[in-house]
Order: sequence, then C-alpha cells, then structure tokens
Amino acid sequence: MLSRRTLLAAAGAAPLTMLTPAARAQGEGLRDLEAFLATVQQGRATFTQTVTAPGRDGQPPRVRTSRGEFSFLRPDRFRFRYTHPFEQDIVADGQTLWLYDPDLNQVTARPQAEALSQTPAALLAAGADLRALRQAFELREGEPRDGLHWVEAIPRARDGAIQRVAVGFRAGQLEALDILDGLGQRSVLRFGPLQTRGVTAAQFRFQPPPGAEVVRP
Repeated sequence: MLSRRTLLAAAGAAPLTMLTPAARAQGEGLRDLEAFLATVQQGRATFTQTVTAPGRDGQPPRVRTSRGEFSFLRPDRFRFRYTHPFEQDIVADGQTLWLYDPDLNQVTARPQAEALSQTPAALLAAGADLRALRQAFELREGEPRDGLHWVEAIPRARDGAIQRVAVGFRAGQLEALDILDGLGQRSVLRFGPLQTRGVTAAQFRFQPPPGAEVVRP
C-alpha cells in the first residue's frame, strides 16, 4: 500500500528512455490519453498494485502487493478503496481529499486543489482539456513496452513527492499507472477492465466515521 506521503502528495514510474524515431512519429500514447480524457467521463475498475522500495544497507528491494477498487467521475472526483491486505480509503469529493485508515481510526483531510495538481490522480480524473494538464505536467510520448503505449508525465513543480508518472494504454483502454516517487519507491498499478457506466457523485461523498480522529494538516 502506498505511503501517506505518496498518497497525499503524489502516488513509481519506469525510467525515462530514449525514444526510437518510430515511437516519436507514432505518438500513440498521447493520442490515447487525449481520447481518454475527452470520451471517458466516468469509470470504475479493480486494480492490483505492486510497490517496490529500494533495498538499503545491502538488503534486497522490498516488494509489497495490494488490491482494491478505483473509480472516478470527471472533472475532479475519484476514489481508491484498498481491500487487501489492509483496508484504506482515499476519496476526492471535488473539494476535499480524504484519507481514511480504519486500523488507526484516523481521517486526514486536505484541500483538494492543493493536494492533487501534481499527482497521478490528476492524470486520470482531470477534465478533458489536455492543455490544462500540460500546465502541471510535461507530457512525453513513452517507448512502447509490455504491449502498451505509454505517456510519461513529469511534474513541472520540482518540489513534489513524485519524480515521474507513466500512464499505459492497450488498444486505447487504460491499463496501467507506473509511478516513481522522490524516495525512489516505484508503484505499479494494473487495472482490470474499465466499466464506464453507473458511477454517480454520491459515491464520492465521505463522512468521517463516528469516533474517528480527523487531522487537517
């Protein structure tokens, strides 16, 4: 499961690679992203996330795997609900970004506009205007790999928790996020089939559970 620092300020991407002339000419990833923003207004899917933390003091890298459900409603609502191995809920309701940790019985609430402008979630739940997205990220066509077309996004603000993000598409369908944070931790999310109907604004309303501690940094 992602660390609080990564979840709230950002969320591992593969190292940037030099593009072949064919990949530069093709531009499939950028076209897929633009079409995704313009035509997919809502969606939900299961996901599996693999987090690899760099090894220290000669130790091998540490790998953790978690699963959950992801949903979004444009232009500014999304939810990551982790179900295994631990529960955790991250909800953006359009005004506030909520992080609920049942084990700690704690809710962290932050203004959404401040927390999301440089995060991977902004790439998935942003509005349809690709030009607005370019204000927060430098977007580059990625080298095709794993059977996917990739867009690599570099946050323009260099003081955030994320170094880079890659969004992967297969046949125009969202399939993966590959994120590298400022500590060298890599998070790869693989999405199941995206369902694009039946998502409502009510699904992104969050009310802190009774008795939970609410922290507002």
